[in-house]
Amino acid sequence: MKTKHMTLLIVVKDGQILLPMKKRGFGQGLYNGVGGKVEAGETVEQAAVRECQEEIGITPINFEKFAINHFDILHKGERSHLVVHIFLATDYTGKLQESDEMKPFWWSTDSIPFEKMWADDLFWLPRILKGEKLECYFDFDDNNKLRSHKIMNVMY
Repeated sequence: MKTKHMTLLIVVKDGQILLPMKKRGFGQGLYNGVGGKVEAGETVEQAAVRECQEEIGITPINFEKFAINHFDILHKGERSHLVVHIFLATDYTGKLQESDEMKPFWWSTDSIPFEKMWADDLFWLPRILKGEKLECYFDFDDNNKLRSHKIMNVMY
């Protein structure tokens, strides 16, 4: 099974959470943070910034790692182990814009659309929004249905 390192960045500001809708590719039609694959030679922090700039036109500032999520999942036609470094940002520079890949949406942190997100988000997102730092393990079947999960508190 291939291991791939990825990033996910979520902006939370003034009681609102930025959860763009994925317009194409893996996770199409779902709301999520912004992220993607870590390229050769870049840190996970650099990848998180690059992905935000490419996908929604902003540069996150004041961001911090809150979780490392491990996914065993069918990704691009093969079983993969995805290691996703998750960051929360409290601000950004630039102007939010839609791209070919993502359409930005703001939501109240009290009305996060979990029914239109990956099944695992319900388990870890509320906890990191409360300040918990986590390491999580999620196993999905070949139809992207969550089979099992394990969540641990950690210190970064």
